[in-house]
Amino acid sequence: MALIAALAAVAVPGSVGSQGPSPANPIDASLFRAVDAASIDGTAATTPTLDPAYRSSGALSDATILLDPDQRPVPAGRPDGARVQPNAPVGSIAIPQWHYDGNVSWYGPGFYGKRTACGYAMTETLIGVAHRTLPCGTRVTFRNAANGRTITTRVVDRGPYVSGRQWDLTAGLCLALGHCYTGSIYWKLP
Repeated sequence: MALIAALAAVAVPGSVGSQGPSPANPIDASLFRAVDAASIDGTAATTPTLDPAYRSSGALSDATILLDPDQRPVPAGRPDGARVQPNAPVGSIAIPQWHYDGNVSWYGPGFYGKRTACGYAMTETLIGVAHRTLPCGTRVTFRNAANGRTITTRVVDRGPYVSGRQWDLTAGLCLALGHCYTGSIYWKLP
């Protein structure tokens, strides 16, 4: 603690502000003294215990033989194939793809103060989207290609009820994306 306090007193600068350049005075070496790190009280350094399966003393000598990892014997108590990486199961990986939708609009002004179909209070700041069939809470990512903004949000309502539309953005989401008009947008399910 004393060492930390001493270092803090030396390392903490004075008041912040404009100062001229420091004078070019040489540093007096007699102000410093050597410190033996072993004499500092505090947290003791520990050496981790060696793996007893390899029966190593932890010291190398001229007669020590180093083995290639593939040539080492399997330690006792471990199955023979423990070092072999198991094969990954064969399957397919679904990578979310961006979908283009040319007819996305927004809604809100006539619904403020009411509840959405998913139970949220419809406000000017609610960030969400309406969809006819996706479950409430489903995460969807939207990207406005016009300005590059990308936002991940949740399904918070049912709709839109206009033929040919798949998504209705809430007012909060349309402001965040900069897409407060009927037009194109990209979307994906993350």
